[in-house]
Amino acid sequence: MNLFAEIRSLVTASLDALVTEGVLPQGLDYAQVAVEPPRDAAHGDMATNAAMVLAKPAGMQPRAIADALAARLATDPRVTGAEVAGPGFLNLRLSPVVWQSVVKAALVEGTGFGKSTLGQGKRVNVEFVSANPTGPMHVGHVRGAVVGDALSRLLAYAGWDVTREYYINDGGAQVDVLARSAFERYREANGLEPEIREGLYPGDYLIPVGEALKAKYGTSLLDQPESVWLADIREFATEMMMEEIRGDLAQLGVKMDVYSSEKALYGTGQIEAAIQALRDMGLIYEGVLEPPKGKTPDDWEPREQTLFRSTAHGDDVDRPVMKSDGSWTYFAPDIAYHYNKVQRGFDELIDIFGADHGGYVKRMKAAVSALSGGRVPLDIKLVQLVKLYKNGEPFKMSKRAGTFVTLRDVVEQAGADVTRFMMLTRKNDVTLDFDFAKVLEQSKDNPVFYVQYANARINSVMRKSVEAGIDCGDAALSGADLGILTHPAEIEMAKKIAEWPRLVEIAAKGNEPHRIAFYLFELASEFHGLWNKGNDDTSLRFVQEGNAATSAAKIALARAVGVVISAGLGILGVTPVEEMR
Repeated sequence: MNLFAEIRSLVTASLDALVTEGVLPQGLDYAQVAVEPPRDAAHGDMATNAAMVLAKPAGMQPRAIADALAARLATDPRVTGAEVAGPGFLNLRLSPVVWQSVVKAALVEGTGFGKSTLGQGKRVNVEFVSANPTGPMHVGHVRGAVVGDALSRLLAYAGWDVTREYYINDGGAQVDVLARSAFERYREANGLEPEIREGLYPGDYLIPVGEALKAKYGTSLLDQPESVWLADIREFATEMMMEEIRGDLAQLGVKMDVYSSEKALYGTGQIEAAIQALRDMGLIYEGVLEPPKGKTPDDWEPREQTLFRSTAHGDDVDRPVMKSDGSWTYFAPDIAYHYNKVQRGFDELIDIFGADHGGYVKRMKAAVSALSGGRVPLDIKLVQLVKLYKNGEPFKMSKRAGTFVTLRDVVEQAGADVTRFMMLTRKNDVTLDFDFAKVLEQSKDNPVFYVQYANARINSVMRKSVEAGIDCGDAALSGADLGILTHPAEIEMAKKIAEWPRLVEIAAKGNEPHRIAFYLFELASEFHGLWNKGNDDTSLRFVQEGNAATSAAKIALARAVGVVISAGLGILGVTPVEEMR
């Protein structure tokens, strides 16, 4: 049940009736007609912009349309008031029965309450994390992993067919550095002093790799030149690092559907094929780029290069795909990789990048636009930094990693559920402060605790109700006399529940999973407010001694809140807590 969608259907049906009556002209497009909460709750329960957006195409004054629409809507039993405001906005007030029906719908539909068919089964590829396989994942990867996984869960809940994908950056110079670093740990495992010179990876995490290399090769590689061992150790170390990364992701509750390798693009003709496809479109040419203003990027050369005419698809400047020495730029394999996604038949692509990849957004969108003929949209979400604190002081770096705090450090300190929720308490493009002391404290200032505490309170209501002999199954509660729920605080609670299906669609349309966390905090706040009112007004308590019918209705309201909390936490990948300790 999506109440906002139902009332919008009522509005459009009323508009159709006005067309039939000759009040409005034929052929009006309702695409921009919206029904949403009013900016000021005192103005009503819902508001529609129908008169405003239809005035120009109808050739009428907005107020005239609003007056006619208000009169038509007022005849529906669900509408108790339709008032025109300002130049033509229409504010609606709905019968308590409408809000009571939302409670029943939540109980009948269960965790399916709020699910949507918005995605219409479209195939979407969500690429996220994609960390270099040169070491354990750090705290920045935590946020990207949580945003990507929660977004994937959100889109699946809203009707998309989702593929989670990890792009292994194993084709660049960094994996050669990994191999050389691992070789020094291999020497160490054989009793020699490692030479961790500048430019190598110093973290202790490579010690097990060195030991595993010794177990496989013994001492046979010690006196061999790099040309003999580099390729084998590179592959061996990369795979061990990827196993560690998979384990880190599992600790966070993230499971990828596909792992794609950058290295697999080289020597297979895939890069050449992607560039040729662009060449066939007249988008590849030989030229010299103007020197950029300010900082000079790595891919600029003051000489002739092979360029992609990305400005034809919205970029600011054309981009090099091949250097003057004939080697590919970093951009070329990325083009081929996204071309591969397009060829796999995805309807939409989403990339979750670190904030340091901001310069890649326009060029990557241009490439996908060209290679898909504009058919496949690419949305790129940039994830800003996470600043770690403990009791207000910066959190020290990890010994094991050498230079950064690892994902494992964070999860072991805070737990996966707390980590996931807190990573979504800010929009992805805003820096996030993560204080280990604050995220674990039990107070209303801690959103994850506040939401979990609401769920625990609801479960305590259910337990007490069972002890009182009240049938608390969803089927029984959905059959309760919900007309008993008439107190303004109870109606407001039902109104908040009614926002859930609409919120899911808004969050999915914008690829914004943080909206789910925000909403859950608001829902929990509304519930705690209702609970606290019951301390002063006994008629608002969920269990009414000696009155099973009234208790059942009030318990149904609490349970409906619990249904939505469970669904929302499921999207965030967080396990609901049934009892606080």
